[in-house]
Amino acid sequence: QVQLVESGGGLVQTGGSLRLSCAASERTFSNYARGWFRQAPGKEREFVASINWSGERTYYAEAVKGRFTIARDNARNTVSLQMNRLSPEDTAVYFCAAPHVSYIPEYTHDYISWGQGTQVTVSS
Repeated sequence: QVQLVESGGGLVQTGGSLRLSCAASERTFSNYARGWFRQAPGKEREFVASINWSGERTYYAEAVKGRFTIARDNARNTVSLQMNRLSPEDTAVYFCAAPHVSYIPEYTHDYISWGQGTQVTVSS
């Protein structure tokens, strides 16, 4: 069963914005930290942003800091990624993931559940 489903991807021009959402199928995910990752063609998957269970702690990759904002709505069991001032370098498949712990883990391996990904394409 798919536990996380991303949405909101699409085509946007350089400088534009997109808001990705990730819906969890089970209420237990509201207790878990969450993360966003991305993978561009021919590149390895990379960390984008993460958020702890309550939303009080966040962490961002340097490449997106100041442009992207991760947030969560535990009542709706969703996590979002607001992406502003997008550039072609942001083009990738974006994945939502969750470890089965409340705190932000250090390693990608610690994220157990993964969504199927949503494509973000930034045109120049």
